[in-house]
Amino acid sequence: MALVHLPTGIVHRNAALAYRGGSFRDKREFTMSSVLIRHPRGDLLLDTGFGRDIDQRIQIMPFWFRAVTHYTRLQSAAQQLDRNGYDRKRLRAIVLTHAHWDHVSGLGEFPGTPVWVDKQERDFIAHGNFTADVARSIENVHYEIYTFAGGPFLGFAASYDVYGDGSIVIVAASGHTPGSVIVFVTLPDGKRYAFVGDLAWQREGIQLREERPWFTRSSADSDPAAVRALLQRMSAIAARFPELIVIPAHDLRAYATLPTLDPQRP
Repeated sequence: MALVHLPTGIVHRNAALAYRGGSFRDKREFTMSSVLIRHPRGDLLLDTGFGRDIDQRIQIMPFWFRAVTHYTRLQSAAQQLDRNGYDRKRLRAIVLTHAHWDHVSGLGEFPGTPVWVDKQERDFIAHGNFTADVARSIENVHYEIYTFAGGPFLGFAASYDVYGDGSIVIVAASGHTPGSVIVFVTLPDGKRYAFVGDLAWQREGIQLREERPWFTRSSADSDPAAVRALLQRMSAIAARFPELIVIPAHDLRAYATLPTLDPQRP
């Protein structure tokens, strides 16, 4: 098993947008990323980040959103994998932490690859607000719905152990979107990771137990109270297991331990 970070772009923001108490003067580069999870029984791609057509996809979003979203595009996850000779037959599925624009816009570059979501997120893609518009715009996506039929995991009531070996375990984390999930990965060398999606945008959200400020959580979070409770839970888990590497989806610092494929600008 192995993990590979595939950064597909950067959105230029500041800490004040990410967590309460952050400063507008603290400039942050929010990574738009995908992660390849290599497994002997079939690889998984966690989110897709920006696709090569992100310039067109973002036009679907409201004007006010586009006006405050400034980004730098890198090669898409598909481009990086193809450039490095990756055999796509090894890719079992794409696992979405959730279906917002910056996590799904590369889906169209993986035709035929199953995209795993739970039922709540599939319903959100079909009927949710503008934050799901990009996901709705991508045609011929083969969604497969999974269920959390496994037992409790790290305090979460139910789980989905993908291969039944504890290496990749998905738990429901409804809040940012109705079907958001957290993906726990344990490598053979004992390193443990928690990919928390957009539960927090930067790791201070977990470390300080600070939710997004009102003006971002009101538009970004489906259920801010649920996000608040999950932040408390993940912070407690991180304190209980200090060896666990918690990776918010947009925090470049959190990905520092993962190798990349040397992404290039298109």
